[in-house]
Amino acid sequence: MADDLQKLESWLAPLLHKLEPAQSRQLAREVARNVRKTNQQSMAAQQSPDAEAWEPRKPRARDAKGKLRQGPMFRKLRNAKHLKALAFRDAAVVQFVGRAERLARVHHFGLRDFVKPGGAEYDYPARPLIGITQEQIEQISDLILTHLTAS
Repeated sequence: MADDLQKLESWLAPLLHKLEPAQSRQLAREVARNVRKTNQQSMAAQQSPDAEAWEPRKPRARDAKGKLRQGPMFRKLRNAKHLKALAFRDAAVVQFVGRAERLARVHHFGLRDFVKPGGAEYDYPARPLIGITQEQIEQISDLILTHLTAS
């Protein structure tokens, strides 16, 4: 995967350097939004970016009526408020920000963390939240080529 990104970067670098700074930022913004949207969709589907289903979470205690209150994982975390698409002249970045970054890191890498502050610790299973697939690399290539031919 990293090799594919390196190949894409080396192939596009000479073309992208010909763009004006504003055009480069606009293109980076489009790429970042595209990647964020795809990652949000995979999180909503409860799967990693490469379409592998996440390990389901442990059942929680029932509420007063005996119903489980579990909804989809990371419902709030995938909002644009927490998952930012940033654009620079030479980079498009998708990242979690603020307190959400810590939570996302724990789940993405499957680290050990407190269930609640001062409470029990738990080894969370790895649930990759952000990534890029070969299909996305092709979509990004097409997006960049479309942008370059329109300029």
